[in-house]
Amino acid sequence: MEQELERELGQLHSESWRWALACCGRDRDLAEEVLQSAYLRIISRRAKFNGDSSFKTWVFGVIRWTARTELRRRLFWIRRHTNSDGAIEVVDTARGADVIAEQSEQREALIRALERLSRRQREVLQLVFYHDMTIEEAARVMKVSLGSARTDYERGKKSLAQKLERGADQ
Repeated sequence: MEQELERELGQLHSESWRWALACCGRDRDLAEEVLQSAYLRIISRRAKFNGDSSFKTWVFGVIRWTARTELRRRLFWIRRHTNSDGAIEVVDTARGADVIAEQSEQREALIRALERLSRRQREVLQLVFYHDMTIEEAARVMKVSLGSARTDYERGKKSLAQKLERGADQ
């Protein structure tokens, strides 16, 4: 049973990694931590698969929930332990492997345009187009109604097309 679970997770690892990156704002270190935590929850059976959806949909939901929990925890810690008086903003210019793979101008324009969508529109489009999920499966991962997911999907597609036509200047 445990070997079967590990085999299924292994088959989804590449897509799970990309989804974790998306859920973590493309922060590679955070995505690694989130994915490891999600896998630990799954393997230790703290997250239980009840069969209401596909295994992939369930795993993506666990990753999304884990990422949101970790982001909230980090935000709380930062607010509690940092003093922003006199702080300077430092931009991380390091280029990761995911950025190198997406060097074409079209991909960069697409990423910029996706970043300008609402979180829910971006998530549903990423799940449907990058992870081959149906809108219904995406709704389950996102824990929203099917109608909301369909609306976010349609609005997201229209908004994305407009942003790409304008060169993602919006």
